[in-house]
Amino acid sequence: MTSKVTACSYFVLRWNTLLDRMIMDNLTKIGAYHHQEEQFKFCIWAPQASEVKIVITEPEKKIIPLSKTERAYWSANITDIKPGYRYFVQIDGSGHYPDPASLSQPDGVHGASEVVDVNLFHWEDYQWRGTHPNQMIIYELHTGTFSNEGTFDGIIKKLPELAEIGINTIEIMPVSQFPGKRNWGYDGVYPFAVQNSYGGPFALMKLVNECHKQGFSVVLDVVYNHLGPEGNYLENFGPYFTHIYGTPWGKAVNYDDAWSDGVRNYVIQNALMWLRDFHIDGLRLDAIHAIFDFSAKHIMQELTEHVEALNIKTGRNHFLIAESNLNDVKYIKPVKNGGYGLRMQWSDDFHHALHALITGEQNGYYVDYGKMDDLAKAVSNAFVLDGTYSQFRQRTFGNQTTGLHGDKFIIFTQNHDQVGNRKFGERLPALVSYEMLKTAAGAMFTSPYIPMLFMGEEYGEEHPFLYFVDHNDTVLNQQVREGRNAEFKSFHDASAQPAPDPAHEQTFHESMLKWDYKEDPKKKTLRQFYQQLINLRRTHSVLSDLDKDNTEVDAKDNLLIINRGKTKQVRVILNYSKQQQHIHLNISPDQVFYKLMDSADAHWRGPGSESPDEMHVNDSVIVQPESFILYAN
Repeated sequence: MTSKVTACSYFVLRWNTLLDRMIMDNLTKIGAYHHQEEQFKFCIWAPQASEVKIVITEPEKKIIPLSKTERAYWSANITDIKPGYRYFVQIDGSGHYPDPASLSQPDGVHGASEVVDVNLFHWEDYQWRGTHPNQMIIYELHTGTFSNEGTFDGIIKKLPELAEIGINTIEIMPVSQFPGKRNWGYDGVYPFAVQNSYGGPFALMKLVNECHKQGFSVVLDVVYNHLGPEGNYLENFGPYFTHIYGTPWGKAVNYDDAWSDGVRNYVIQNALMWLRDFHIDGLRLDAIHAIFDFSAKHIMQELTEHVEALNIKTGRNHFLIAESNLNDVKYIKPVKNGGYGLRMQWSDDFHHALHALITGEQNGYYVDYGKMDDLAKAVSNAFVLDGTYSQFRQRTFGNQTTGLHGDKFIIFTQNHDQVGNRKFGERLPALVSYEMLKTAAGAMFTSPYIPMLFMGEEYGEEHPFLYFVDHNDTVLNQQVREGRNAEFKSFHDASAQPAPDPAHEQTFHESMLKWDYKEDPKKKTLRQFYQQLINLRRTHSVLSDLDKDNTEVDAKDNLLIINRGKTKQVRVILNYSKQQQHIHLNISPDQVFYKLMDSADAHWRGPGSESPDEMHVNDSVIVQPESFILYAN
C-alpha cells in the first residue's frame, strides 16, 4: 500500500515537473538580468531589425553588439556590467531607445534604462502563503494619492491603520513607469519598470515584504490591453500592436497577428516577473474585454497555465483577477470546462444596481439598473444582466453564473473607475446621506462575495478622486482635456462647466486622502462601523461562507431581505426608502434570532434603533429609514 502511494506521488511530482518544463520552455527571458557569476544578459526582441546594439551611457560609454538568436531575439552575455549602469538600445544604427523590458527608468520614460539585479533584495516572507479568497477584505488604493508622501513608503506607514479595521489585502493601481509624476497608471509605457516617483523597484519589494510580514496579501493592477502614448517606443522594436482591432485608449496589443509570439512572451514574462521576483500575490488584469485574441489558445488561458506552473514551482498560490465589462463567466470558468481559468473577477453589476438605486441616477449605463429587483439579483446571482436585454447596449447581454462559487466575484460600492470617471470625481458621501453610506456597506459585507473598499471609503473621505495626468507633451494634455469633456456630454453630468483640468497639479492634490477621521466624530464613527462589519464578516461562519447557492434574496417594496445559510442562518433587512418600514419575517416556533447589528443605532450616530434584540415567531421588526439590521439564529 505504501509503495503504491509513493509511486503515485512520484508520478504526480514527475508529471508536474515535466508540465512545468514544457510550459516554461516556450518562454524567453527578456531585458537585462543577472545571468551567472559576473555576467548580465541582455535580450531584446526585434524581429524586423538587421542590427541591435546596447549603448552603455553611464558610468562610461560603451557599445555592445547583440547576436540574433531564434525567433528574432537578440542577446549577449556581458561581463563588467553592474547594477546601476544606464543604457539605451540602438536599432539599425540609428535611434536610442529605452529597453522595452526595462526594470527601472530613473530619468523617466524618455531617459536611459537602468540595470537592476532583483536578486539583491533580502526577502523575509518565506513563510507567507497568502490569504484565502473566502477571507479576503480588499482595499484598492492609488500610490500617489493614498498618503502625503505619495510613495510606497507612504503606504507602509498606513498599513497598521488598515489592519486595525480588518483589511487583509491591498490592491494597488498600476505602478509601471508612466510620463511625469502624476497619473492613474493606465498610461504606463514600460510594463516592467516600477514608477520612479513612487520609489522604484526595491521600494515596491520593500512594501510587499512589509505587507506579508504584517499579514496583507498584495494585488497589483496591470494593463495588457494597451500602452500609453508618451514614451511608447515599442513600435521601433517590432509589431507589438495590431491595426486589426482597436481600443478606446490606443492601439490594440498584437496577440494573434504575425509575430504575436514575441508579444505574448513579453506579457507572460511581465506577469511572471511581478509574481516571482516581486512576490506579488495576485494580478488584476485591466479591461480584458479589450484584449482581442482569436488564437486557438487565448492569451488568458496561456497566462493561467504559466501562473499555475509557477505555483507548483514556488509552492505559493498566485492568482489572476479579471476586470471585464462583458458579464461573461468564461474568464473564470475552469479550463477543463471551456473557460480561461482566472481565479476571480470584478462584478460591476453589484455596484451599478446599488448605485442607481440609492442615488436615483439613470443616465449612461445606469439606465439598465435602479429597481430593488436589480439589487436582489446582484446579491443572489452576481450578475444582473445575465443573458437579458440591456437597454444601454440595445442588445441581449451577459451569461449566467450558475454553479460558480461566490468567491469568484469581487464586489464594491466604490472604486477608482466609478468615482474617478465622474466629471467631478464625487465619492459616495457627496451623493447620499450618512445613513445610506452605512446601508450600502451593509449590503456589500453581508453578500456572499469578496468585498473591496476604495481608499478612504471606510471613514467617508470627502475629497474627490479626479482624473489626472502629467504629460510632458502639451498637445497630449490638450487632447486629454477635450476627450474628457466630450465623454461627459452623454454621461453623469451634462452641464457646461468643464471638468477639472487633468494636467493641472491642483487636480492631483485635490484627489489626495485627508485622513482626517481622528478629528471628525462622524468619520471616526463610520470607520468604527466598517471595523465592526468587517469583524462580523470575518468571524461569523455564515457570513464568511461564500456559497451563494445558500443565499435567498427577496425584494418587498423598499426593503431587501437577504437570508443566508441553512441550519445556521443570518437575516439581513435593508431599507432603502426614506420612510420607516414594518416587516414580519417568517420564523419557525423553535427558532430565535438575535440582533448583531442595526445601523440606525445611536451608537452609530443613527436616529435610534426600534428593532428588538431578539426575534421570535410572530414578532415584527421596525426598520428605520435608510438603515439595515442584521440578525442571526
